[in-house]
This record gives sequence, C-alpha cells and structure tokens, in this order.
Amino acid sequence: MKLAVPDLISNSYFPAVAAIELGFFAAEGLDIELELVFPVDKCYSELRSGGVDFVGGSAHSALSAFPNWEGVRLIAAQGRGMYWFLVMRSDLNAVHGDLDIVKGRNIGAAPWVDMGLKGLLVEAGYDLERDQINIAPVPGAVGAATNFGLTAARALEAGKIDGFWANGMGTEVAVRGGAGTVVLDVRRGDGPKGCFDYTMASIATTEHLIDASPDTVAAAIRAIVRTQKALKADISLATKVGDALFQPQEAALIAELIRRDLPYYDVAISERSVAGMNDFARGVGILEADVSYDQVVATEFSEFWQS
Repeated sequence: MKLAVPDLISNSYFPAVAAIELGFFAAEGLDIELELVFPVDKCYSELRSGGVDFVGGSAHSALSAFPNWEGVRLIAAQGRGMYWFLVMRSDLNAVHGDLDIVKGRNIGAAPWVDMGLKGLLVEAGYDLERDQINIAPVPGAVGAATNFGLTAARALEAGKIDGFWANGMGTEVAVRGGAGTVVLDVRRGDGPKGCFDYTMASIATTEHLIDASPDTVAAAIRAIVRTQKALKADISLATKVGDALFQPQEAALIAELIRRDLPYYDVAISERSVAGMNDFARGVGILEADVSYDQVVATEFSEFWQS
C-alpha cells in the first residue's frame, strides 16, 4: 500500500512519515510505502485514481479531487490546527503580528496551501487586489518531489520573494539563517479569530477502501496513535527519523520542531474543527454543499482515536 505526503523534509506530516520509518504501520500488519507527491492536490488526485491508498496532507485540500467531500473521508488528524507560518524577509523589518507588511509584496505559497493565507487576510480586512498582495508559487518549486518549505526558504534568502507561507522546517531554516522573520504562527494564536480551524494535517482515504477493508483503516489509525504516543514519550525518535530521511542540517532541527508540535498531537477530529474548515472552504469557493460532520469524517473509527 502507499501513503502520499506533499512535503517530506518538514514537521507538517511527520506522524505519517514516522509511522512508516519507526515501524508502527508494520506492527499493525500494514506494508506501507511512502511517496512524496507535490503539490497536495496531486496527492489527492492519486488517491482518487487509486495510485495511493492514503494521503497525509492538508485536510481541506481533499476537495481538490473529491468535490463536496464525495468519496473521501478523514480518518485521523496528524495534528490540530492550521500549521503554516507567514515569514517575511528580515530586511523588510517585519514585526510579529503586523500584517500590513504584506501590502505590495510577493509572497510564495504552494497551491491549495495558499488558500489559508488568502482566507485569513480577507478575514483580517485586506483586499488582495487593492493592497497589491501577490500570493503565488515559489520560483523553483516544481516537480513531484519538491520539498516546499526548504525551497521557499532558499528563495527568500536569494531575494526572489518577499515572504512565504509554509511549514515549520522552512520557517526555522529561514529564521536561523537570518533571512526571515515570523509574522504569523496561526497554531499558536496569531491571526483572525477562527483561522486555527481552516484546516489541519490529516490522514485521508477513500470510501472505497473503508468499505472494502475497514480493518486496514482501523490499523492505520492505530499506527498514527502509537506514533504520536511514542514521540511524546521519547522526542529523540524524531531525530532517528530525521537522520534516516533528511540532510544533516534538517535532521538536527526536527526534534525541536516536533517538541513544539506535541501539544497539538491528537488524532481525534472534532465537530468544531470540521465546521470551521467547511466554513472556510465555502468562503474560498471550494465547497458548495452544506456537508455534515459524518460526511467528512469516518466517525465509525472514532473508537480507535483513543486506542
């Protein structure tokens, strides 16, 4: 079986990656192969076509391939809340929390990920056209094997963009290297009210797999639960995974990034989170129907969230 993630050298989808590398999927009887597929909408296209069996990506992005949530379900969260950072070039003298810095700037963001930034800026009272805020793909971020956060950090350092909206690894590299300043960290309270629930890092699969092999789905959820518990108990396991999969610089950073994320590690997906995500999705025009919690989340497996 295959699990696709849209970014590998990152903390965003680390529970899914670690579940493979640390053997927790195997311990549940699943032979899961990891695939890096960028951008995230291509992950979900692969899920729809049967090229992969699970996607560990941004939850709202499932709508790119499954309109109105038809044919797909979220089975677990990798972590609660929208998990991207707004980072601006240090020489712009950005101040944490001051969104006016985005006016007249070119900001790099991945497809479908960009919707989170656009949505919160509109909610905060900005008009992208009036305020001349250009949110577009990062130069050089092409190909199915792109590691977006690191590509964004390099583009920021080279002055190709004024800022980026990306993961914690790209953020940490940019800040430690002196190229970037964090303006927004939504997970930890920044941004307009409600933007925390725009999306989450989730595990998704098809209704077809749920119907055909519910035991497989239950085993996958248990593997993610075990992975989160293991990382909470021993953060050095994050370094073990990083050493196996990342370059030395990023491997040295990953344990600290995961330590910061541990308070958000919970596989349970709440009704509030889904309601907030669907409100956001309707606001940005990617969801038409009034979809219930049970149509988004495979609630029949909720018992395994606490296993």
